[in-house]
Amino acid sequence: MDCLIRKATTNDISELRELYLSLEKDAVGYQPEHFVTGERTEEFFQSVFDSEGQDILVADIDGKAVGFVHVMILQQKNISCLKPQSVVYLQDLCVREDMRNNGIGSVLIRAAKDYGKEHKADFMRTQVFPGNVDGMRFYERNGFCEMMKTIECQSLD
Repeated sequence: MDCLIRKATTNDISELRELYLSLEKDAVGYQPEHFVTGERTEEFFQSVFDSEGQDILVADIDGKAVGFVHVMILQQKNISCLKPQSVVYLQDLCVREDMRNNGIGSVLIRAAKDYGKEHKADFMRTQVFPGNVDGMRFYERNGFCEMMKTIECQSLD
């Protein structure tokens, strides 16, 4: 299966919307207190396409976007105890459900790493839901490791 990685264009919006909907449904399943399904607007996609510091890279098979990774180049907060580094932040990654377990996600991770190198990022970061055991295994196979845990208090009483 030949998979081409390329920057998304307006021609990909329909397929990207379907992929984002799948991703959002998963998010609602993991954390319904924080997530809802919505519609990614033309303005959302255009703002990414026009941005200097972010891109959506698609996995293209036979002219169809079967997966994507949304990457952003971010600067660490300007705090005296933090090294002044830049990070390629993996905002979202999704592969069409019927195309999973074919290496497409790993190809997208490689593309995100290359994107970071091109933009002189120091490292890559993403987030995974605590209950997403398969997702964590996938990221670990692709060189990620747990560096910090985010915790919340749901009640402000």
